[in-house]
Amino acid sequence: MKPDETILFSGAAQGAEAEFGAAAERHGIEEVNFTFEGHRDARQRGIRVLTREELRHGDVSLAYVSKLMNRKYPDTTLFKKVLQSIWHQVNQGQEIYVVGWILEDQTVKGGTGWGAEFAKLCNKPLYVFDQERDGWFHWTGETWEPDPGPTVTHPHFAGTGTRFLEENGRRAIEELFARSFA
Repeated sequence: MKPDETILFSGAAQGAEAEFGAAAERHGIEEVNFTFEGHRDARQRGIRVLTREELRHGDVSLAYVSKLMNRKYPDTTLFKKVLQSIWHQVNQGQEIYVVGWILEDQTVKGGTGWGAEFAKLCNKPLYVFDQERDGWFHWTGETWEPDPGPTVTHPHFAGTGTRFLEENGRRAIEELFARSFA
């Protein structure tokens, strides 16, 4: 992959998204960070403030997401906008990279989990670095399989994940970029 022909789609939030953006910048990769008015962004590079109409494009029923994810999410305007902005990240990316935790029910923990589930529904290549298991996994269409070293292979990819980034998650992001854009 040529860095100058590649775009990272992310969300500029603290934690994994900010680290994906910092890695993109270090490697000379363009980044588009979907956000919305009033959101606290940890990065300013590549900010793309979504309009109300654009946010509506990513609207999804909280009841549907809660049922799909086997948990209840807060019915707040802020949380809905977070889910809508994640929709834009996954919609634009052709490969999806997530840092977080895979749960026993095969979903990913937190709001980030919606991004992973949406990627599954769209049948996009999906990779999760599980911070607890200290390793990458890819979705086969039915289950998570260990993946010792995924590499970005599409010029439009998304990077998202937990706000609670641990050192192994930070290292996994940097190593993903080093493998992909050496």
